[in-house]
Amino acid sequence: MPPIPPPRASGFTRSTPVPLYWAAYGRAGAPRLLVLHGGPGAHHDYLLPQMLVLAEKHEVIFYDQRGGGQSKTDDRSPITWETHVADLGLVVRELVGEPLSIVGYSWGGLLAVLYTVEAFERRSEATPAPARLVLIDPAPVTRTYRSQFEANFSERQSGASVLGLREELAQSGLRERDPDAYRQRAFELSVAGYFADPARARDLTPFRVIGRVQQQVWESLGDFDLLQRVEQVEIPVLILHGRHDPIPLEASEALADALPDARLVVLEHSGHVPYVEEPDTLFREIERFLETAPVQVR
Repeated sequence: MPPIPPPRASGFTRSTPVPLYWAAYGRAGAPRLLVLHGGPGAHHDYLLPQMLVLAEKHEVIFYDQRGGGQSKTDDRSPITWETHVADLGLVVRELVGEPLSIVGYSWGGLLAVLYTVEAFERRSEATPAPARLVLIDPAPVTRTYRSQFEANFSERQSGASVLGLREELAQSGLRERDPDAYRQRAFELSVAGYFADPARARDLTPFRVIGRVQQQVWESLGDFDLLQRVEQVEIPVLILHGRHDPIPLEASEALADALPDARLVVLEHSGHVPYVEEPDTLFREIERFLETAPVQVR
């Protein structure tokens, strides 16, 4: 992989209860995109360098959500979905402004939906509503589909091929010969089930998820179901979903059906990480949407 370039600008938010690290790429003054990483409890840079294709025509803002990456905190208060939604509103006002275009990946896609639903329900200046959304393999918007994903991913990770690769690594002696290479290979095997072709895991920038944060956020959602609540989200939405994603395609189909103005694109050769497995199609569809979807300050 090419190295991750340094951001054009970076820093920490001043308006959030906990300082959150942010990084900007692309030309200052270009149309802004706010990109939300997955997790919860992860950090933005595992989306790089591939997602920087978006910075060719846009000023792209990333930030590490509270509890992960450079936004870790010593505050042991629970981090919930409401925490992330509140932080996102403050990030929008401090760093992005309007019109607001959000690109959400995985959990970041669900966070974008949660934020947007709250914005449409409140309809206040304190929570600016997005003008449009791009959701890349979004985490399911119901607990039922979430449970199906968990079962699918567990089955893939315990399949014969992945177990065989784990055993091969354990017997290789790589841990003693080259600890860094061993850690990289162990990471690849830990995420192999997300890919249509598990070998492509080598092209994913390694990341770490803070388990405490991840658990707290999912527990805070409880037995969630957003399908009825998204019916009021009257903005253009593009959903992209890999055919071989362990998140069931039916989850994104149900979301697209429930939204008033949504288009679903199925990426035939991808699992959960299309920016690695099928970048040309992914970014072509995103750019087409961004060029044609109306942008209005709400």
